[in-house]
Parts: sequence; structure tokens; C-alpha cells
Amino acid sequence: MRHLSLFLASVVTLAAGCSGDSPTGVNAVPRVLSTAPSTGAPRNASVKAVFSEAMDAATLNTTTFTLSQGVTAVPGTVTYAGTTATLVPTGTLASNTEYTATISTGAKDLTGDSLAAIKTWVFTTVTTSATGPAAVDLGTAESYAILAKSAVSTTGATTIVGDVALSPAAASFITAFALSTPPTTFTTSALVTGKVWASTYDPPTPANLTTAVLDMQAAYTNAAGRTLPDFTELGAGNIDGLNLAPGLYKWGTGVQIPVAVTLTGGANAVWIFQVAQDLTVGNGAIVTLSGGALAKNVFWQVAGQATLGTTSDFKGIILSQTLIAFNTGSIMLGRAFAQTAVTLNATDFTHP
Repeated sequence: MRHLSLFLASVVTLAAGCSGDSPTGVNAVPRVLSTAPSTGAPRNASVKAVFSEAMDAATLNTTTFTLSQGVTAVPGTVTYAGTTATLVPTGTLASNTEYTATISTGAKDLTGDSLAAIKTWVFTTVTTSATGPAAVDLGTAESYAILAKSAVSTTGATTIVGDVALSPAAASFITAFALSTPPTTFTTSALVTGKVWASTYDPPTPANLTTAVLDMQAAYTNAAGRTLPDFTELGAGNIDGLNLAPGLYKWGTGVQIPVAVTLTGGANAVWIFQVAQDLTVGNGAIVTLSGGALAKNVFWQVAGQATLGTTSDFKGIILSQTLIAFNTGSIMLGRAFAQTAVTLNATDFTHP
């Protein structure tokens, strides 16, 4: 009898271990393992929940997975893949605002078991003023329209309003500008309404340019280091046709402007675009500033190469870690700061 009692006790224990209440049981009820976003969410955040097992996609919808701001429901679409449910709001979330995400027990796994309990979590979006982030300090680099480290070259009838500078490369790497000779602390070119500076010219130009290049690099680092973006991965890197409010924008990819983009804001509004790869502006593409927005307050931080297509019309300050290439007939209102080279081809370039 004693052996029989022990056997029955073992059976009961095993059965309990396989019950739906056990997280490791065969028929374990589903749970939410992790959620996103957390406080400091961008204003275009997607709301995500990862489950402990595969779920019935039909039970994850706008009824069982909701987002609200106070008592106001936030419209959106819900998708499910793998073990992750994603709610994408149909509009941009408000800044510095608390939102509550909820998944009800109407969410079920593939065997029909409901979520163990209602899951809710709260997050707050980034704080953004109506004018966007603080502008990037360019330091002494602000004195130049074009500043590069390895070369500045042109083809065709380029016209530049503003100063051009090159350091640490020598003046011989400023090509096709027909520079006047002999240079002193600077030189001139018929293509440039301004002065041309190089590290091999008379003092104090070499020291001044060293400082300017350091300031250019510091500005790039500052722009790249801004945190809590208002928008992330907007348009999956293609921002064509969008009208963008002031703010901090971040992509882990390149950014494309095939035809047009509009930046709308006042004279004090600031845009910072953090681009992890290349910036590609299509042939004939136009960046339009609206509402009084100024090119001097638009910063394009580009980790890769910036290419402005034939006859494109671009605005803003490009802070590139590599090459900035202006194709034939391109128009630029802004500054081009490259940590390698700047190439121009019949470009109409004006500093802001």
C-alpha cells in the first residue's frame, strides 16, 4: 500500500506540472514577456508586445490590443508576426504625453487559451517644443559655405556665394577653381563670391582652419549624439512627399528624397536629421522651406555619402562623415561640411 500511495502521489504531481497554470506545462496559458516602447518614446512609435508562445492572429486586433491617451482611444492598425503583436497609430502621437497600451484576455493562443491576465503598460513620448530641438553649434566653421578635409573640386560653371576652405589637405587639392596667385592668407576665384582658404596659406590661416575643422567635427558629433528622437525610421528612409514639422529625426538606414519634401515651421524652428547611411536626393528633387523656416536651422547629419542629384534644389547644412557630391546643375542654399571631399558640377551654391 505504501508503494501504491507513493505512485499515486507521483501521478498527481505530474498532472499538476502539466496543468494550464504552469508556465512550463504543455497547455500553459500565454503571457506577455516584454513590451515597447518605454518612456521617452518617439512620436511615431509603434507599440509592441512579445508573447510567451505563438498566438492566434485573429484574436489580436484593434479590439483586444488598444492604445489610449486618458479616456481617448488612439486609432491604429494591429498586425501579428512570430510571437510579436504590433499596433501602429494612424497619426503622430503628441509630445510629452502619457499613453496607455492594453491587451485584453480576448487575445488567445493557438489552442484557444486566453491571455493569463489583462496586460497594460504606460509610456510617455518625448518632450518637444513647437520649434524643435536646439540648433547645432557650428563654432568657427560657420564662417564657411564649404569646408572639407581632403579636396574641393568643381566641373562646369559653378557659382559659390560664401567662403570655401580646405584643411589639412594642401591648396593643390582645390581644383578647377583657377585660383588667383600668389595667395596670402587666402586667395580668390572668379567662381567664388567670397574667399578661398587652405591649410598651406600664410598664418594665421593654418591654425584658423585647424580650429574650424575641429569645430566641424564637433558639430557632426553633437548632431549625431542627440537623443530621444521625435521620429524614428520615418518612411523606412524614404521621406518623399512628406511635410515635416520641426524635430529630431533618426534613421538606422539611408534617407532618400526622390522628388520632394517640405519642412514647415517658423524662423526659429530647427530640424536635425540623423542619417546612419547615405543621403540621396533625386534628380530634380526639391526641399521646400515653408512658414518662414530658414536653411541655417536645418541640419543633415550623414554618416555615409550625401549625393544631390542633377538640378536638385536642396536646403540646409550637410554634416557628412564622407563625401558630399553635387551633380550637374544642382542648387544649394546652405553649407556643405565634409570630413573627406566636396565635389561640385555647375552648382549654384549660396550660404544661408
